[in-house]
Amino acid sequence: MTDKRKTTTAAVAALSATALILTGCAAGGGGGSDDNVLRIAMGSPGEAQIRVWDDVAAQFEAANPDVTVEMNYQDDDLYQTIGLPNLLNGRNAPDIYFEWAGARLEQRAADGFAADLTAAVTTGPIAGLFDENVFTSLTVDGAVVMVPHASDVANVLWYNEDIFADAGLTPPTNWDELLATCDALNAEGIIPIASGNKDLWAAGNWLAHMTSRVVGEEAYSAALSGDSDFNTPEWVEAFGYVKDLADHKCVNESANAVDDNEGAQLFFQGKAAMHAIGSWLVSWAIDEAPDLNFDYVNLPSMPGAGNQDSVIGVVTGYVVNAKSSKQDLAAEFLALLNSDENVQAFIGAELTPMALSASSGDEIDSRSAGLINMLETAPAIVLPPDTGYDLETANALYAALAEVLGGQSTPEDAVAGIDQKLG
Repeated sequence: MTDKRKTTTAAVAALSATALILTGCAAGGGGGSDDNVLRIAMGSPGEAQIRVWDDVAAQFEAANPDVTVEMNYQDDDLYQTIGLPNLLNGRNAPDIYFEWAGARLEQRAADGFAADLTAAVTTGPIAGLFDENVFTSLTVDGAVVMVPHASDVANVLWYNEDIFADAGLTPPTNWDELLATCDALNAEGIIPIASGNKDLWAAGNWLAHMTSRVVGEEAYSAALSGDSDFNTPEWVEAFGYVKDLADHKCVNESANAVDDNEGAQLFFQGKAAMHAIGSWLVSWAIDEAPDLNFDYVNLPSMPGAGNQDSVIGVVTGYVVNAKSSKQDLAAEFLALLNSDENVQAFIGAELTPMALSASSGDEIDSRSAGLINMLETAPAIVLPPDTGYDLETANALYAALAEVLGGQSTPEDAVAGIDQKLG
């Protein structure tokens, strides 16, 4: 979800690969180093936010002359899959690392990689920086194990306002309107919806949200939690709508062959009228397509049992490694990160932190503010498969959705294949 899913540069990818090789060579440690280096790991948050992080690191070093802060920005997909586990089990494990709330966070706590931050957020350096209610979803077995940073809407339908105006279209609000919009844009020679689904999560989160609207939130969660099968009439029906998208050529033919960055470029360059991706697109687009005139709508309503105003989203934040010998120092860094000055700096980088001071100071981008409000007032919140549930189950669902979107499988075979794959 990632948080994280933003601009990733070739340089970051190269550095990430190098980091993997190094940590791989040093595997077997699993604990933080007993030195004066505070190590922080995350997927790349994009150039604008990297500048803020680097400045916070410099501030911390200035206040703590004996400490060096080492930032590790990995390719986002790499970090989410093998990058973070490799780092945590390496010799120079991170003292602080990015994580998603939900099943992933619970697993980190179970594996002994999440320190108890309860004292730090109640009476320590982080006390008073957040509304205490935000820690509810960040508490595992009675202990606060993550400091929140941002909440992400994992998917909405972004649209190019100029293309829509020129074509005389309005953003679709329901399924029939979405298909009609696809037909109209195809007639104009414009790709209706850009997607870069090579890594499966990009369209996967979008289409998973769509299936939840059809089968209902409880059935969605039960199947992804392993408490029920996917191969039911309701799931076959839900996958039938994915086939409709393929039949109406709603998505670029290259969708399953290009990554999320390449998919986004189709939207940034005006080759596609819509793009189904998360809230991080705001800062990404401002960085790479500053003249793009764009806005968003939530997923158009579907025929089905789910709440048609549901929002797919997740809270992201930072965990202190329970095996780090610098936990107090890490808590002080996270307090500095969420100081009034640095919160405003992140807002300037088009990210809205969850710290209380975010509601004052510089004006937040109206699209980001709208997304935050949409998540906070959602009547139902759907968790993304890859961050809210077991990753093996998520990948099986994503692969099946991609097969139907690409025309390689029928809805019936795809849902049956998920259960077969998961045993």
